[in-house]
Amino acid sequence: MIRIELDEPTLSRTRIATSPLWEVLTSLFVLHRHPGEAPWPYTDWARHARRVLDEVPATAPARLLTVGLPAPDFLSPIPTSAAPTLAEQLAELRATPAEVIAEQIPRYHNPDDLPEWLGPFVTDRRAALDRLADGIEAYWDAAIAPWWPAMQAALDEEVLHRARALAAYGPDALLADLHERVRWDKPVLTLVKPSEQEFVAVDQRLLLIPLVFSQGALVCATDHPEIIAVSYQARGAVVLAEGGPASASRTAPATDRLAVLVGRGRAQVLRALVRPATTAGLAATLGLAPSTVSEQLSALLTAGVVHRRRVGRRVLYGLEPAGLALVQLVGDEPTSASA
Repeated sequence: MIRIELDEPTLSRTRIATSPLWEVLTSLFVLHRHPGEAPWPYTDWARHARRVLDEVPATAPARLLTVGLPAPDFLSPIPTSAAPTLAEQLAELRATPAEVIAEQIPRYHNPDDLPEWLGPFVTDRRAALDRLADGIEAYWDAAIAPWWPAMQAALDEEVLHRARALAAYGPDALLADLHERVRWDKPVLTLVKPSEQEFVAVDQRLLLIPLVFSQGALVCATDHPEIIAVSYQARGAVVLAEGGPASASRTAPATDRLAVLVGRGRAQVLRALVRPATTAGLAATLGLAPSTVSEQLSALLTAGVVHRRRVGRRVLYGLEPAGLALVQLVGDEPTSASA
């Protein structure tokens, strides 16, 4: 168990952020912890990711993230904004100051007897950080990017759901209902995992990071002087079982009543919006051009069956009650062509 005692100022500053870099980290944990067949919904994705690691030499440096555990947090820094891109996080990784590395390493290893893999971050910092960032980028492009639009849509929904809960009921209620492996017994937040550690957070900020790949590991970052970060399993990991963008669109029934009523394109968008998504996420999921999706969304917004909300820098679309009723009452029960 990892037990984190939170004082009231830290608890009151609870925030939520997404992190593509932490998705990379925990996705590698999924592969590391399941050397054979990964469990559902990671099974097909894991087969693909292992082929990437085996066949794309440029991804090799990314394996460092799971070599020596526990590892200093500078190798996978916490997000500094609510929804950073991978490029932004890799830029921060590349720019890690020497003093941060020097401060963090002694918490995990004897500076005079460093593991072979960690030594270059001290002796040739810039080159080592660049190699790691390049490896992560290559791994991301081949193993995660095809799934990212759907993952991002699921994470946007998760953040919106949790942010509403935080605003309406406060951090106590949020933490009490976070995940079965995250337990809240005020003032102690417990992460259910094999390692035994205890921390006390005084006048800091608690950052919650929902991750599609957090089944690989619950991550707790405590090296930052002002922030303690904890990951948890986001809802919506099923997007990984949908075979990536190529097979994510649904096969229409012989007679699609919803398509007859509103048109095939709008019917596809309505069904997909049962889980809120961005325009780019919908385009990737449905295999449509972003301009086509935008056109369909505009019509559905005008009809009042879809709403649009801004979450950070992204615009998230979801179903209004009328849109949900259309999908449930008309879209879920196709009739045969001879009916």
